[in-house]
Amino acid sequence: WVAPWNAPGAPGKFQLKINGKALKETFGTKSATWHWHDGGMVKVGTQAKLALHDLTGFEGRCEAILFCKDPAFKPSNDVAALTKFRRQLLGLPENPADGGQFDLIVSGGGLAGTCAAIAAARNGVKVALVQDRPVLGGNGSSEVRVWPEGHTNKDLFPHIGDIVNEILPPIKKGNGQVFNGVAANYYDDARKLKVVKSEPNITLLINHRVIKVETEGEVITSLLIQSTLNSRQYRLTGKLFADCTGDASIGFKAGADYEYKVENLMGSTNLFNVLDATNKEEVLACECKDKSALALKCDIGDYNQPFPRCPWALDLSDKPFPGRKGVKTFGKEGLQSFANMWYWESGFDKDQVNQIEMIRDHNFRAMYGAWDVIKNVDKMYPKHRLGWSAFIAGKRESRRLMGDFILDAEDFKKQRKFEDPAFPCSWHVDLHSPKKEFKNGFENNEFVADYTRGVEYQYGEVYWAPYRTLYSRNIKNLFMAGRCISVSKTGLGPVRVMKTCGMMGEIVGKAASICIKKSTNPRGVYTNHIKELHELMRKPGTARA
Repeated sequence: WVAPWNAPGAPGKFQLKINGKALKETFGTKSATWHWHDGGMVKVGTQAKLALHDLTGFEGRCEAILFCKDPAFKPSNDVAALTKFRRQLLGLPENPADGGQFDLIVSGGGLAGTCAAIAAARNGVKVALVQDRPVLGGNGSSEVRVWPEGHTNKDLFPHIGDIVNEILPPIKKGNGQVFNGVAANYYDDARKLKVVKSEPNITLLINHRVIKVETEGEVITSLLIQSTLNSRQYRLTGKLFADCTGDASIGFKAGADYEYKVENLMGSTNLFNVLDATNKEEVLACECKDKSALALKCDIGDYNQPFPRCPWALDLSDKPFPGRKGVKTFGKEGLQSFANMWYWESGFDKDQVNQIEMIRDHNFRAMYGAWDVIKNVDKMYPKHRLGWSAFIAGKRESRRLMGDFILDAEDFKKQRKFEDPAFPCSWHVDLHSPKKEFKNGFENNEFVADYTRGVEYQYGEVYWAPYRTLYSRNIKNLFMAGRCISVSKTGLGPVRVMKTCGMMGEIVGKAASICIKKSTNPRGVYTNHIKELHELMRKPGTARA
């Protein structure tokens, strides 16, 4: 997986064991792209126990194992051909099964999508919530571990934010410091799932991904979804659709107008943390695969935590980076500036949709390269070890769908008022770019971010953004909530934090209920029913139709 950078070594090496015996072939050593790797010949019965044996502990990956009787057969690496071949082998039907009919189909189970589904369901809407992960919460889940930001329950419509706060754990550290990259339990995935599963109007489809959007003219009619566990496909038919995917995947597939330029983007982050082996509480909470061995070692007083050299990672041996001795980053140094930090960020000039695996892997190379230098070059923290790292990147910017109004940072700064206020924004105009102090030698592959700050990026008070940013201007039955709403590049800065995105979802859910009751579309809510929407916005989040 480090081949795209021509890096030495192969950190993702692994073996395949059949009935406990490893094949001679070592996998994860041959290509910079996903491919079939020939494992050779083996004699095997109709039943066998298979196991993958990780040889390095450094992000090895395997998608499928194929047995075939013809030694000359070579499976295709073409995605379309391989998809068809795989479905045939699994005995899956050619056509999708009927997944049901719904008033509203929400795609994306982050805070925006989850709140949209709950708000709609409580107002009498029959909802399907499609999420491609096993948990809800997106960047605010235990998989990514970014602590949600943004002010809720503000004057004008003080109940907007009720649902956000209902599904989020109400915990913060002292001095306002948030829980980025800490233990999984702080993000309380079960809390979000419990609320959603308790709603009789919601059909929750976790571990499912939208693979196709079907349209008739300017209207979406149905979605094809596929299980990420068994590849079974279903067709969901709906009246209304909400794109809460972040990457605007539904709108993009439907032909919605959007903006996205692969240059000067905000990057993606893979958070990580560090644990102290002398701290028994941290050891017991460790999410490491070798937790038992670690605990036993510490119990006998051996706290040393060696770390191997990583020649395939970023070579930072003669470079400054956050956490290195003598280097201050935003006023912090040492481990305080190394772990759990948002600014380990990359992909500023990469496609955040189609190159996200490479972006994530570059974050890994930065993390491992920095820790290698700290441990083996600078000889610091001999009793500390990497504890956890996110294998799913937390994104900030990609496609933005265009609505009837495109919100810009200037609207915030000038405090422009609207007749259709919908959700409060409180985060500053926060845009990221590579941090200059750490660019040397890594031009076009930077890995540490800076952020905009100063009076010119503030707007003084809570700002109510317009409802017209929450629906597509050319796909008649498409809502959106989250970072893919109708904003300019600068307008994304204040709206993209999670609690704000969750409140967008609350509005979308309430607006969807008006669409169903009044037989109208998202634009029709603005033109004919904005007073009804505001009436709903004044009601508590727990209120039901």
